[in-house]
Formats: sequence, structure tokens, C-alpha cells
Amino acid sequence: MRFIAVIPAHLEAQRFPGKLLVNLLGKTVLQRTYEAVVQAHLFDEVWVATNSDAIEQHIKSLGGLVYRSKIKHDCGSNRVAECIEGMDVDVVVNVQGDEPFVSAQALLDLMNAFRQDTDNKIDLASLMIPIEDKSTFENPNVVKVVTDQYGKALYFSRTAVPFMRVAGQGFRHVGIYAFRKAALLDFYTHEPTPLEKAEKIEVIRYLEMGRTVQMLPTDFVGVGIDTPEDLVIATALLS
Repeated sequence: MRFIAVIPAHLEAQRFPGKLLVNLLGKTVLQRTYEAVVQAHLFDEVWVATNSDAIEQHIKSLGGLVYRSKIKHDCGSNRVAECIEGMDVDVVVNVQGDEPFVSAQALLDLMNAFRQDTDNKIDLASLMIPIEDKSTFENPNVVKVVTDQYGKALYFSRTAVPFMRVAGQGFRHVGIYAFRKAALLDFYTHEPTPLEKAEKIEVIRYLEMGRTVQMLPTDFVGVGIDTPEDLVIATALLS
């Protein structure tokens, strides 16, 4: 199978504009993410997909591959889909540009899910981690996932699901995805679906389209750089 990684990258983040090019102990956030993916030595190619001149020049200065988006996108999956539309690839792994601590093991686990799927039943794979505390479980900024007994996603929500009538365990969705090319392009050409728009969680579109989402347990959480405070945390971890 042919695997590639694509890092969708733009500068218009609402909570932390320009965050991908801010300094994180001598390198930009995006450079650290890009190098972590490249140095995992897992992929046939690693691309950065962007609409930004500054990001394009930055990645090219590192010797990286850049796809320049021709369309304005409202989600990272669409930017990735445009990038790989004409490529020879079986599975695409989408890594957010603000994840400088992305785990090589987590990426490998996602890829192996497809290698082991000899019947081609999985359309995309993603990660989940147990939620250990009530405040996280009830936090609407934390996306929860409910699966069947085989790890197939049943639903994603910002609310606390499932309802725990007795003490139990919820799972947090960790937003790194691996897609079969056909499933990603199907998403790309499909209008946003009702539950996706209600929850503002794009992966729900796949479920509403009847696609199979395989969830994998992980101990990787990462430190996404969403706010200046996250940058302080990341700096401390690297130090």
C-alpha cells in the first residue's frame, strides 16, 4: 500500500492567528510538526497543503513538498482532499500543523489498521483515549466518541456521551485521521450533513454518509497549539 501524510496549514486561526509560524525554542511550530512526521520514516511522501505564501516559502526552505491550495477551504479535510486528488495513494494520514509532539507510534497504529483490513471495510481510522475525570467528560470543547464492541465509531459529540447511569468510562477523540483516498474524496464532494453542522464535528459527516470509522485506543494526547497558553506549555515540555 502507498501511504502519504498531508499537513493542512493556514495562518487564519481565530484563537491564535499566525500560530504555525511562531517560534517554539528555535523552530516554528509547523517546522517541529513537519520534522516529527518526516523523521518517523513511515510515509512514501509528506506534503504540506496551504494557501499561504509565508508557509509555502518556509516549508520549501526546509526542502519539503508543498501543495498550494487553489480553493478556499473551511476545513482541513477539504484542503487535504484537494491536495491528494490527483495523486497515486491508497491511504492518506492527516496531521494537524499545530501538533509538534505527534507520536510516530500513533501514526503507525493508524497505518497498520489499514494493512490488517484485508477486506477493505475500514474507510477511515482515528484515535481515542480514556477520559479519567468528570470535568473533561463534561467539557464541550472535548469531543467524545462512542463505539461498538469492535471499535467502530457510533457517534461523536461535544456533550457527555454515553450517559453514565452507573460509574463508567468515556473516551476522548484524538483528532489525527487516516483515510482511504476514495472515502476522503467522497467527503470532499458531499455537502455538510445535519448532525455534522449541529455538533460542528466534521468526522460525523462520514457516519451520516454510512462510512466505517475505526477507532483505535492510544495513550497519545499531544499538545495542540491552539492558544498562546498552549505555546507556553509546549515550550516547557521541550525544555
